[in-house]
Amino acid sequence: MSRSSSRLTRRAALVSGASAFAASAGGVFMPYLSRAADRPMLSHGIQSGDVSGDAAVTWARADRPSRIRVDFATTESFASPIGSVFADALPENDLTAKMGLEGLPADQEIFYRVVAQNLAEPTILGEPIVGRFRSAPAGKRDVTFCWSGDTCGQGWGIDEARGGMQGFATMLKHRPDFFINSGDTIYADGAIKAEVTLANGEVWKNIVTEEKSKPAETLAEFRGNYKYNLLDANVRAFNAAVPILAQWDDHEVTNNWWPEEPLTRSEHKAKKYQDAYVTGMVARAGRAFHEYMPTRTSSIEPGRVYRRISYGPLLDVFMIDMRSYRGPNGANRETSYGADSYFLGPQQIAWLKRSLKASQATWKVIAADMPISLNVVYDAAAKFGSEAVAQGDPGVPLGRELEIADLLSFIKRESVRNTVWLTADVHYTAAHYYDPGKAQFQDFDPFWEFVSGPIHAGTFGPNDLDATFGPQLVFVKAPTKEQGQNLPPSAGLQFFGHVKIDGRTEQMTVTLRDTSDAALWSKTLDPGR
Repeated sequence: MSRSSSRLTRRAALVSGASAFAASAGGVFMPYLSRAADRPMLSHGIQSGDVSGDAAVTWARADRPSRIRVDFATTESFASPIGSVFADALPENDLTAKMGLEGLPADQEIFYRVVAQNLAEPTILGEPIVGRFRSAPAGKRDVTFCWSGDTCGQGWGIDEARGGMQGFATMLKHRPDFFINSGDTIYADGAIKAEVTLANGEVWKNIVTEEKSKPAETLAEFRGNYKYNLLDANVRAFNAAVPILAQWDDHEVTNNWWPEEPLTRSEHKAKKYQDAYVTGMVARAGRAFHEYMPTRTSSIEPGRVYRRISYGPLLDVFMIDMRSYRGPNGANRETSYGADSYFLGPQQIAWLKRSLKASQATWKVIAADMPISLNVVYDAAAKFGSEAVAQGDPGVPLGRELEIADLLSFIKRESVRNTVWLTADVHYTAAHYYDPGKAQFQDFDPFWEFVSGPIHAGTFGPNDLDATFGPQLVFVKAPTKEQGQNLPPSAGLQFFGHVKIDGRTEQMTVTLRDTSDAALWSKTLDPGR
């Protein structure tokens, strides 16, 4: 075959494939013969998220202004699509688009096909990409999911020679119904260098991009951090097959921030931030988070992260936001509840109480971006302040602990059964059992908190526990003193959690795993009535 006939055949195939796609989707576009360069491309894969029994969110990004179209069906052939939706990927949204899918049948595998239409030449369509997810059940069946957090932190980026972000490939093997990304979804404040020399003399070689080469300040730089993670083939494959429930913490903006914080700490000066306060950076970072994560958007508060995801009769997931509504990261020793001791804040606490009380699900998972009783110092250089709930005083609740004490008392008083807390943040994995019999504050029912991460970042820890709520350290896997801190992903101490709820017994089994898929520790919980 000659070169010319070969090119003609390929072009004809492109036209035929695009035409067939338009026809099967009920489209009205008839692509004509064109150069491949004219075809818009989905530049960073596809995602789904916030899946319930009848709805989900899908996401894509184009390489040029485009109309992003999503067709969805219960068969991979798309012979009888359920429906079709579209959104425009425009420069003001960094060419991203989120499309809500509604009217889904419960407990079905849903296939969704995403294609970009060139806005400048609307007869030209790009190559479609197909993803899948399973909608939440209407009845009782087994439900499985994973959780973790902390991605591309402490200078550990994508080293393709080492397999990239292997934790996502490991989680994908479990085929979970969804993944809770527990925050620190990016490290906007952490630059990525081309090479890092390891303790054994080997060299870690990162992919480097312009936006990831310095701490993020501009909207383009925050967006660039999300695009960096999506360069990894493991992440893109995972995103196309597993819905994401995403929340944020501090590193989506900068380390240990609180609203209205002045950027005067020594680490702020070292990063040479131009803003006087963090507030503007939070606004830009929040926009990038919602542009790049497949989250539902609240019509009441468009930037809101906290929400409830119902996944059938056995599970409700309460995604909370421990960052956006807190008071200053001060001494955290107030004796009465007020603005300085806010952590979730009154409005979010009221929502969480209402939602927990109204929940009819067997299990209520509270997906938190920080553990309750681990001591985390706010300003390490100045050795001052509390970053989290606890402050190291093992006595009666003080400061932010007052808010948690009130919430735990409410859960007990209103007989809200089967609450389990899942989190990441501290870069190791652990199981904490909160026992009122061993606590200074005792007006609560016992519960479990499971910690697991990082999924691809430096490994640290462990942290000390504050005894106010009686946490018992049942299991921990963290670096030893001999190993040191900020271990690279290649050291093997990268973690995620896996949860299975049995559809018949309604038992919940939580397994803490590393990214080699070794089961480190497991606990089966019986549902209370």
